[in-house]
Amino acid sequence: MATRKKTTRKKSTAKKTTAKKSTRKKSTRKYGKKAGQKVKRAMEEMKAGKLKSGRSGKKVTSRKQAIAIGLSEARAEGDKAPPAPKRS
Repeated sequence: MATRKKTTRKKSTAKKTTAKKSTRKKSTRKYGKKAGQKVKRAMEEMKAGKLKSGRSGKKVTSRKQAIAIGLSEARAEGDKAPPAPKRS
């Protein structure tokens, strides 16, 4: 005679009703729309081969450097962007 395996059933949990908060969630965006537009412009220039770095004037080929240039321009104009990381 084969033994029958017991099946475990999950207990149904009753829905807990919580009071909805009427306050809106604060925006957690790190960067504003203008900052994003500046980065997009810098990326397009880099892909076209027209983006140059500040002091040396060399052509920028790095994606990360293009993003950094766009964010730097955004910060200079006062757009919403967190401060640049501190150098050691």
